[in-house]
Amino acid sequence: MHPRPDPLNAGATVFGCAGPVLRRDEARFFAAADPWGFILFARNVESPVQLRRLTAELRAAVGRDAPILIDQEGGRVQRLTPPHWRPWPAPLDEARAAGDRAGRAMELRYRIIAHELRGVGIDVNCAPCADIAGPATHPFLHDRCCGEDVPTVVAAARGAAMGLLEGGVLPVLKHIPGHGRAGTDSHLAPPRVDAPPAELAATDFAAFRALADLPIAMTAHVVFPALDPEACATLSPAVIGAIRGEIGFAGLLLSDDIGMGALAGPLEARSAAAIAAGCDVVLHCSGDLDEMAAVAAAAGRLSAAAAARAAAALAARRPPGPVDIPALAAELHGIRRGQGHG
Repeated sequence: MHPRPDPLNAGATVFGCAGPVLRRDEARFFAAADPWGFILFARNVESPVQLRRLTAELRAAVGRDAPILIDQEGGRVQRLTPPHWRPWPAPLDEARAAGDRAGRAMELRYRIIAHELRGVGIDVNCAPCADIAGPATHPFLHDRCCGEDVPTVVAAARGAAMGLLEGGVLPVLKHIPGHGRAGTDSHLAPPRVDAPPAELAATDFAAFRALADLPIAMTAHVVFPALDPEACATLSPAVIGAIRGEIGFAGLLLSDDIGMGALAGPLEARSAAAIAAGCDVVLHCSGDLDEMAAVAAAAGRLSAAAAARAAAALAARRPPGPVDIPALAAELHGIRRGQGHG
């Protein structure tokens, strides 16, 4: 009998799979590569029964209760959709409708989302975005933000994180140290943010500083010339140094998708550079087996420091307590209608 895999010695990777059923070749690869976790997309989702089976098979492939991630922000970025799951407005629309009760509205919203995620075996949600929406924010991100100023973003993102944690789901804060000023879609090309250090510290970085106690964050594929004129945050020791130092984030640092168009060069070089810069885990999303093999080889295993941060993150993944979902939904509906506004 094979020994039980050690999550502290897992691969420094999070991988996707190709479809709604785990293939045998994928299961064999995951057993060998032992990624720290998995991520799901719309291509993996058909029904609650199918999804519960898939999440169980992914965990069985690595022989442990591996974290399973998804992007369930609401709005345009929502992998679980009707008829099986609730529709959600974009986060910015939710926060605007709630006004000064944005924090509570987001807590309710994401507590309900957590209930739906845990019901199908998903225990990590890549939300909330603590990026600040502004005039320059690219449309791919704008309505995914929680607000247009630091206090609103912090209150709404904190509420979202609390709701997820209360529901037994780990939040992933993104896109650290801030994507809101970027006018380019990082899925396609590398954005540059030319704001001076003092301005960044007072705005974009300030939002993440106020949320730095959260367990996991995802990097921004954004170039900040004030800190590093060449490399984007994901690949920059200087920017990750600012994330750890100036911003004070001590949790598990996950790269954004290493296959995105903002990055250049072979996947192996990207993955190695992300780890060398200070990312703890490399995220790869396409589900392509050959690509995953290259990423796994380059990223290696969790470092001792990364393993400690991963263990601390998983320690925050607690079973959800009893919840009255209709009551929460009714309260959220009331906030949306302006009842009880301060």
